[in-house]
Amino acid sequence: MQFSEQWLRSMVNPALDTAQLGHALTMAGLEVEELTAVAPAFNRIVVAEILEASKHPDADRLQVCKVNVGGEILQIVCGAANARAGLKAPCALVGAELPGISIKQAKVRGVESFGMMCSAKELGIAAEANGILELPADAPVGQDIRDYLALNDHTYTLKLTPNRADCLSILGIARDVVAMTGAPMQAPAIQAAAVASQQTRAVTVTAADACPAYYGRVVEGVNAQAATPDWMIRRLERSGIRSISALVDITNYVLLELGQPLHAFDLNLLQGDIQVRYAQAGEKLLLLNDSEISLKADDLVIADASGPVALAGIMGGKPSSVSDATQAIFLESAFFTPDAIAGKARRLGLSTDSSYRFERGVDFGNSLNALERATALVLEICGGKAGAITSSASQLPERKQVTLRYARLISVLGIDISASQVGQLLTQLGFAYSETDGVFQVSAPSFRFDIAREEDLIEEVARLHGYEHIPALTPVASLAMLAAPEAQRHPDHLRDVMVQQGYQEVITYSFVDAAWERDLYANQQAIALKNPIASNLSVMRSGLWGGLLDTLSYNLNRQQTRAQLFEVGSRYQRQGQTYIETLTLSGLCYGHALPEQWGSAARQFDFYDAKAHVEALFAQAVRFVPEQHPALHPGQTARIYVAEQAVGWLGKLHPQWQQQYQLNQACFLFEIDANAIQRSQVPAYQEVSKFLPVRRDLAMVVEQNISAQDMINAIIAEKIPQLQTVKLFDVYQGKGVPENKKSLAFLVLMQDTGKTMVDEEVDAIVAQILKNWSSNFSASLR
Repeated sequence: MQFSEQWLRSMVNPALDTAQLGHALTMAGLEVEELTAVAPAFNRIVVAEILEASKHPDADRLQVCKVNVGGEILQIVCGAANARAGLKAPCALVGAELPGISIKQAKVRGVESFGMMCSAKELGIAAEANGILELPADAPVGQDIRDYLALNDHTYTLKLTPNRADCLSILGIARDVVAMTGAPMQAPAIQAAAVASQQTRAVTVTAADACPAYYGRVVEGVNAQAATPDWMIRRLERSGIRSISALVDITNYVLLELGQPLHAFDLNLLQGDIQVRYAQAGEKLLLLNDSEISLKADDLVIADASGPVALAGIMGGKPSSVSDATQAIFLESAFFTPDAIAGKARRLGLSTDSSYRFERGVDFGNSLNALERATALVLEICGGKAGAITSSASQLPERKQVTLRYARLISVLGIDISASQVGQLLTQLGFAYSETDGVFQVSAPSFRFDIAREEDLIEEVARLHGYEHIPALTPVASLAMLAAPEAQRHPDHLRDVMVQQGYQEVITYSFVDAAWERDLYANQQAIALKNPIASNLSVMRSGLWGGLLDTLSYNLNRQQTRAQLFEVGSRYQRQGQTYIETLTLSGLCYGHALPEQWGSAARQFDFYDAKAHVEALFAQAVRFVPEQHPALHPGQTARIYVAEQAVGWLGKLHPQWQQQYQLNQACFLFEIDANAIQRSQVPAYQEVSKFLPVRRDLAMVVEQNISAQDMINAIIAEKIPQLQTVKLFDVYQGKGVPENKKSLAFLVLMQDTGKTMVDEEVDAIVAQILKNWSSNFSASLR
């Protein structure tokens, strides 16, 4: 919505300057998107009259003019083709400053010139101009041109929300300014026109659901060629509407002033009475924009005996439009419901000021006043005699009362405002209300279509009270330092451990390809998305390996030869009718174990590299048990356990998937429940012994399937006080060891904090260890 500041101030003139008024509008919810001056800054330009214009003695295209600038006659050399005696035009005096021009006394081809006659372009009020700006013959000579043309004006462009259709008019904006500032309203006085013509047109409305009210009247004897007044042209142009003819300009003017679309038909081109109905099959209509449309059954039309003459609420028909030959008009003003108009213009590829307003809601209580206002302007500008108003009004929209609870308003806005102040604000907005025990029953006026529920009224109170006056209060709450359990490590700590081991973190989609779930996790019933963003992102991941392998492929295709990647993210699993989300740490290593260098021989990552990386994550005892996983190599796969709880997987990618992902080398993967590796042991003080430890190396012969970790766990379970460490340091198979057996060499470290251990004590502990292994694992000392 674009409009002139001076036009608005003719209805309401608050004690605010231009910028302050713009700010007030914005803070009231009517965002000022643009504020521009009508004309650039200039001075010493007055209305002047050319008294004489004679040919320049030394230039064919120049004239020497005698110009009256108000009590003084100046000689000015002018090159405009339309300069002539008797013409009134703007004249810049010596010392005037125009955009990019300074006026000085000068000689033009030997003739003195004491000023410059100005065009609209030179004044900065038009992009192009042919000759100097011609002013009306009654323009007062000597008056400042800024005052005469009302150039001390600005245009506001509002960015209105769809619910504020009431502000698509100067009257509507003025109402809001009155409510905001308390300045008095000076709305245009509207009186019923005197009936001087007997001509009428009967009106029949058969689509009362779409047109609850229709008003029309005949005005005969009009002068369609009458000139539109300059003040009206200025207001229209500063609102973004081009002047066309007096009759059309008047309807556009009332549209902007009161927000009511109107239309004028040439009475002599109408055949019979007026009907408001839905279109019939096969009917066509030639619109004012010269496009012929085929009407549909739900199109609302204005028709006469010959057929449709206008598309109701959108655009008039060309055959019945007014022209310079028009002598009598039928002027209509109607209320069409938003539902009847919404979407029709868009379907036809049209966008009109009328449809824009009717789609959002027009003040049905002002339709008759708008007709009277337009009639008065027609009679004033074009002359003629007005006939009686013919109308058809049925059930207008009911304005239901809306309940506003004072307690609810305070709860939502959090401001200190009394119930009486709330009532005052509602009154300023023109709302009628009654109040009982803090409950307001509010009736919105006909121009406020957007008031339908309690939240709408709360918003009205907030914006009128002033958004800038609503304090930004800090929430009142008790603050306490949350305990950070020492036995619980933060996920960032896990990230640090991975980065220290040479890994890079990646973040991949939680949405994955269903094929990844089937291949890598044998998940045939993945959690499907109802509205996937892409066909290859159709399910929720139950593990993170798919994203890591996809990232690896992306990097290999860009000539990266090694990769260590990890991700900390959620995986999603179905459990009955519910879903479980688990924070998981997954990793991948591929290629050379070390970057290319001279200090170490090149070798590929192997199972034990990945195992070491996993062990570095745990702060407690962890064991690896051979088990099978659909994504991993059958001979190089381990399930990760903490105590008796399975917490993850580690292994080499299955050759089938290695081939499918076109990987030339082995790829090792691991995936661990983050909760398991976040658990840590609280440090406990233990006295450092000042006595030397005692070491014994025990080589045990056991069956091929015996796990060294099981043997170590069995000794730890004995809880021998002086036993410090039991560690495997060698595995041997070959000469000297029976077939299908292996030799496991263990380091056993013993220490007493109170004294030096003697051989008898050491031998007793060794004997206890050998007995345990012999009875539990059939192990024999080699």
